[in-house]
Amino acid sequence: MKATRSTVIALLLSMAMAGTALRAAAQVAPVVPAVPAFSKMTPGAPVTGWLPLRPAPNAPDTLYTVTQDAGRTVLMAQARASMSGLSHALRVDIRRTPLLRWRWKIAAPLVAADMTKKAGDDYAARIYVMFDYPVEKLSFGTRAKLKLGAALYGQELPTAALNYVWDNRQPVGTIQANTYTDRARMIVVRSGAAQAGTWITETRDLAADFRAAFGEDAPDVVAVALATDTDNTGESALAWYGDIEFLPAPK
Repeated sequence: MKATRSTVIALLLSMAMAGTALRAAAQVAPVVPAVPAFSKMTPGAPVTGWLPLRPAPNAPDTLYTVTQDAGRTVLMAQARASMSGLSHALRVDIRRTPLLRWRWKIAAPLVAADMTKKAGDDYAARIYVMFDYPVEKLSFGTRAKLKLGAALYGQELPTAALNYVWDNRQPVGTIQANTYTDRARMIVVRSGAAQAGTWITETRDLAADFRAAFGEDAPDVVAVALATDTDNTGESALAWYGDIEFLPAPK
């Protein structure tokens, strides 16, 4: 059937309205950033999409391998008086995707770790979240410390970070500054040995946690990382990490 002029106009109008609706939906719908999933990697193959994180360059590296556990492909961390992690850079709009979800398991908590002392700043498992906090908002003294730390460690230090840790002694819910820098706040998510050997799924509200830790609204996330470290205590630790995801807030 030959299309009339009115039919063509109606079709064009409907297409324009649909395009406007799609653009509006794209502006409203959260863009969920993807973190490289360990579950999609090949056991025994190199970890892809993550870069080494070495905040203690003089310490041996923790060994990270892709393996199978409980029928799933996960990341296994083996630390022996070592400290290194894996990091992934990304941009996360905290207003749209404020939730962080991950799975982890430890063989056992550390024995001598003590998060209140530099000599005890070790964890069987931890997840870092680094934020794009404006450096100009920091005091001159803090900026100088960060600059010195970058020179000592050979890499930029985060202007604000949350560390979710599986501790050995502090109560769950403890929030305190890291013993090396108050620009990193430690949040105890699990503590002790009661749940060791068991896979645990965690979900955290990053916006709420940042406000509780720093007393202000959270800026965008610029990186996520993980680490199992025992360089200060000289202990050994074994941990496993599942996929890490950023999620929109529930409706």
